[in-house]
Amino acid sequence: MGIRAWAGRGLLLAGVCATSLGAQADSFELTLGKQAPQAAYDGRLILILAAQGDKEPRDQVSADFDAAQILGINVDGMAPGASARIGDDVLGFPALNLSEVPKGDYYVQAVLHKYDTYTLANGKTVKLPAARGAGQNWRKEPGNLYSEPRKVSFDPAGKATIPVVLDQVNPAIEEPKDTEFVRHIKIRSEKLSEFWGTDVFLRAHVLVPKDFDKHPEARYPLAIFHGHFPADFGGFSTDKPDPNAECVYSKRFDLDCYNRIEAQEAYDFYQYWVSDDAPRMLIVEIDHSNPYYDDSYAVNSANLGPYGDAITFELVPAIEKAFRGLGEGWARFVYGGSTGGWEALGVQVKYPDEYNGAFAACPDPIDFRQFMTVNLYEDDNAYYREGPFARIPRPSHRNYLGHISRYMEMENRWELVLGDNTRSGQQWDVWQAVFSPNGDDGYPKPIWDKRTGEIDREVAEYWRQNYDLRYIMERDWATLGPKLQGKIHIYTGDMDNYYLNNAVYLTEEFLQRADPPYEGVVDYGDRAEHCWNGDHDNPNAVSRLRYNTFYVPRILERIEAAAPQGADLTSWRYQ
Repeated sequence: MGIRAWAGRGLLLAGVCATSLGAQADSFELTLGKQAPQAAYDGRLILILAAQGDKEPRDQVSADFDAAQILGINVDGMAPGASARIGDDVLGFPALNLSEVPKGDYYVQAVLHKYDTYTLANGKTVKLPAARGAGQNWRKEPGNLYSEPRKVSFDPAGKATIPVVLDQVNPAIEEPKDTEFVRHIKIRSEKLSEFWGTDVFLRAHVLVPKDFDKHPEARYPLAIFHGHFPADFGGFSTDKPDPNAECVYSKRFDLDCYNRIEAQEAYDFYQYWVSDDAPRMLIVEIDHSNPYYDDSYAVNSANLGPYGDAITFELVPAIEKAFRGLGEGWARFVYGGSTGGWEALGVQVKYPDEYNGAFAACPDPIDFRQFMTVNLYEDDNAYYREGPFARIPRPSHRNYLGHISRYMEMENRWELVLGDNTRSGQQWDVWQAVFSPNGDDGYPKPIWDKRTGEIDREVAEYWRQNYDLRYIMERDWATLGPKLQGKIHIYTGDMDNYYLNNAVYLTEEFLQRADPPYEGVVDYGDRAEHCWNGDHDNPNAVSRLRYNTFYVPRILERIEAAAPQGADLTSWRYQ
């Protein structure tokens, strides 16, 4: 990563930033192309300035200190041909505003992330970006407008107006097609459609076993691989890897030709899947993207709606009916990493009788006394640790050596620039959207002030009672414990990049003294980063590609240990 001396100034000024907005600088005039397909647009106008031109500016946006500069404003009823100004009074990231951006030449691009209007079942009206097939990726969502990148000269002490015309439209995204092994299902959710006041659909990508069509008598166990938005079933390919494929470097793992590793692992999974050793079962990935994020966290929410009930009682039975699932709780399993890890444990805790095991890798915070690096119940501020004479910023991302690339204030300001009212489509905002009560304005009630980091204890208590998984388990263990025995398996690296291991430590403390015993597993990877899944033999770069083959044998062990008397253990065990 490169370092710019000015990139961290916004962090240092966060507590008094309001006084620094408003100095003179060049401004930008963003105009919607006259051929834009809608009569008027609501949404978020995002302006991007990038120092490098090797890829589009919108693809250089991140929460890191060396990312492209962004600024954002809301627009309502903006017609084609109309313009909006972004000047030095608009909040930005990494620099606080345009006055903080150094003089120089930059590649400039603008995107309009468009919003739709929803009248919720509670009668409140909100404007949010609909899920349109790209997993809430504002760069790619169909129908969003954008400008072609161009190079401009910028002066923070200047008075020029720089024009930017958004005359391009992101195209529609085709739905995936069925193959021999990967099938698809799409249902209208009655529960979610009622909540949102419009039709809401759930999709699933289903990996069916070898000779699925040749064995109509077979009924299968079902495993849900929870995680972020899947465009299709991932990590599975019947095609042999191309040894001459152009190499693609992985910044995350510092590996060249990582695309070749991914291709080989996808083909190896296929070879395992058709082997005699592989179980004949269904593996499912769910598209539950929504107006707040690329997935719903698979639980009921005051802001997202009853996704937990919709998935468990509408989608899962529809999958089992269409693909001959066994259709009983003992034959259903959940697993995943990171967001998927939280979902796996959350679903198992919320619906203990409907699933027979959760394999939760590197889960998002499962004990809010360590919400990454914040104690939501005792700390006053999410951004800083404060003493009588000093305060230090709380980190939010590190590597295995502890080197920090982001702080809490940085990530939250980045999100605020991408969208206010919890509309950034990013991590802190989705936690707030899922976990918070619905506010008077129809949007999620903030857990803390996005500018200052001051925590709202009343909202924190709502989070604790409804979504703090360790707290819920401990509170309700007398009734939950007997239903969860042998079902909880948690794995995390002890140097998780997002400090997610901290909450696992606290959860393990409870599980070790739980009565009745939990009879599960909590395991740690030495110096392992995000998202370690329990594999002690391979690095993260490889093990993250083997969730299915790694957990499926453990699912079989669980079936053999816990299947009720008379259960079908034979129809799906063909060779």
